[in-house]
Amino acid sequence: MTDLLDDPNMRPEATSEPLRRAIGERYLTYALSTIMHRALPDARDGLKPVHRRILYAMRELRLSSTGGFRKSAKISGDVMGNYHPHGDAAIYDAMARLAQDFAVRYPLVDGQGNFGNIDGDNPAASRYTEARMTPFAEALLDGLAEDAVDFRDNYDGTLREPVVLPAAFPNLLANGASGIAVGMATNIPPHNIAELIDACLHLIKSPEARDETLLNHIPGPDFPTGGVIVEPAESIAQAYRTGRGSFRLRARWQVEELGRGGWQVVITEIPYQVQKSRLIERIADLIQTRKVPILADVRDESTDDVRLILEPRTRTVDPEMLMGLMFRNTDLEVRFSLNMNVLVDGVTPRVCSLREVLRAFLDFRQEVLLRRSRHRMEKIDHRLEVLEGLIVAFLNLDRVIEIIRYDDAPKPALMREDWGRSFVRAASEADYVSPAASDTDGLSEVQAEAILNMRLRSLRRLEEMELRAERDALMEERAGLEDLLDDPARQWAAVADQLREVKKTFGKAHPIGARRTTFAEAGRVEEVPIEAITPREPITVVCSRMGWIRAMTGHIDLNRDLKFKDGDGPRFIFHAETTDRLLIFGTNGRVYTLAAAGLPGGRGMGEPVRLMTDLPNEADIVELLIHKPGRKLLVASTAGDGFVVTEDEVLAQTRTGRQVLNLRAPARALLCKPVTGDHVACVGENRKVLVFPLDELPELTRGKGVRLQKFKDGGLSDATTFTLADGLTWRDPAGRTRTESNLAEWLGKRASAGRMAPRGFPRDNRFT
Repeated sequence: MTDLLDDPNMRPEATSEPLRRAIGERYLTYALSTIMHRALPDARDGLKPVHRRILYAMRELRLSSTGGFRKSAKISGDVMGNYHPHGDAAIYDAMARLAQDFAVRYPLVDGQGNFGNIDGDNPAASRYTEARMTPFAEALLDGLAEDAVDFRDNYDGTLREPVVLPAAFPNLLANGASGIAVGMATNIPPHNIAELIDACLHLIKSPEARDETLLNHIPGPDFPTGGVIVEPAESIAQAYRTGRGSFRLRARWQVEELGRGGWQVVITEIPYQVQKSRLIERIADLIQTRKVPILADVRDESTDDVRLILEPRTRTVDPEMLMGLMFRNTDLEVRFSLNMNVLVDGVTPRVCSLREVLRAFLDFRQEVLLRRSRHRMEKIDHRLEVLEGLIVAFLNLDRVIEIIRYDDAPKPALMREDWGRSFVRAASEADYVSPAASDTDGLSEVQAEAILNMRLRSLRRLEEMELRAERDALMEERAGLEDLLDDPARQWAAVADQLREVKKTFGKAHPIGARRTTFAEAGRVEEVPIEAITPREPITVVCSRMGWIRAMTGHIDLNRDLKFKDGDGPRFIFHAETTDRLLIFGTNGRVYTLAAAGLPGGRGMGEPVRLMTDLPNEADIVELLIHKPGRKLLVASTAGDGFVVTEDEVLAQTRTGRQVLNLRAPARALLCKPVTGDHVACVGENRKVLVFPLDELPELTRGKGVRLQKFKDGGLSDATTFTLADGLTWRDPAGRTRTESNLAEWLGKRASAGRMAPRGFPRDNRFT
């Protein structure tokens, strides 16, 4: 190998160019390849290259919708070997999706075997399944043999493949598409074929029709899994006009009476692209964590059709309230994004409106019509030339037999023979005159070959009459094609007739032609108070020093001995009710919210708070208290900064909590206490006490706060609020409650240094 590199003739040619340009050019090549040949569909047939090649390979294998099935491994192998040099697993996955009636509105592949299900299970291996085309796929391929589209070489130049399929219906919108390219993506929902064709017919009749007018025919997507669209009509119109937007899609449900006042909710259709198994897992998690307390159980009774059962906890639950909570907390309601980014002419990616996509399809159908008409005219001209020669042979049958019988080279002899008046007679019986008849009285090579190939049984009068009748019919058809090619109005009428025929075949009369997705108003989902959906029962909340929390049934004695893990002990214990919400203030300055009804029972040691919230491992619990609407809290850090915040502003809706006190290391959150009274008392680590009016503290929703007390060294130890007229209270080292009424010595301005604590003040520098 070294000898080869040392040979100057064997060394690769070295090139020099800036690294930035080299990388840029190569990445641009990759990006264009991804956009054009992998991720974005063609607006004309709505297919990506892999799907187009799958259907074409199935056509070459003669897998018609009425024929037999072939192994999927054979199909994917042919696609990979002949047209798509990528992994066979990716090709099989693409083919399997075209066969899934829950993923594709109008399946293009008829699968036999396990092709996956709505639960999210994968299809069986390609060696176990079989497939063939559906009538919808055949409609996309109709016209390939009639020069309807261009062909190109395959990847190795040994075969030819179509650039685009003729597409008898707007497949891009009928089946939708999704893909992620480089710097762009596409996501198009499926629609109803009958509605799409109605819009196309309207666009043919009124080429300048607006998108809003087209919505009279296409009210919105039509998903294969049904469901209910609750997006406002204005939003749908805006999405179709701009090519970007989204649709709110809900599951279809109904209340099923069980007798004696009992009932249950039955879900019969789930949103598009939602896996049923994961949806059930999410609902079961809500039941376990009691985030939806009015839901008691979920069951899957699905067979071929979807049937999910939701059982309420009590008969008095409002079904609308239950489903409102389910829509908010599960994928029973989803948003499907619309991004109609397509290759308009097979090359240029552009985000199109509904009208632009339909216009691109119609222009393509006109082009297909013209190409098929020209191809048919060429076939007619060839056949007319043959018929003209055969008629000449019948008019001069004896001379033709003589030439064939005695001449050593009958074909040249037939071409040299001057047929004279026979040619004039044959041509004068119709308006069409072939080139052979107009230029010479001899036969052309095509005509001579046809005469020589003629069977003896055809030499009868009846056959001559059939030839003349066929010639007359072809002449009439040719005249019609000429009129069609010369008149755009006739062309659009022909396109409209073809679309009506497709609608008749695949419209409402077809087994899957009727619309599945309906429309409704979402209605306003009111904020349901937790008291309205949770039985009100007394509990005792217990939280240990290590952060394990539980709820004991009933109001127990707060001085009762409880069991804790080894090395752990009690920290917070108080009476509450199941309808309460608990606030947890961490040393990281965040407030976390827990529903008392969702706490684990008191039979065990409980569960760590860190599993129920996103409290970091390095943070500890500062305070745990019951939320009371309208109450105010005093929050402060070890650095001596703090402020007042209303409890309604700190409630969090998610596990991550809400940041309230902003901190800068090494400061930590120190306290969170309900505000009572009109003054604030602070004590620092230097045992100096400062008392100042409460109104000197700002009321914020979030922030660092202001300085409470000035320190030369150390920081804040504790702070509290009280009523100045009642005096400041604390417990002395002996456990006795002491009240200091004369606080004039410690009164001052906020951020002052303060004075030394009174005699008998606790050694731990705490007020309580």
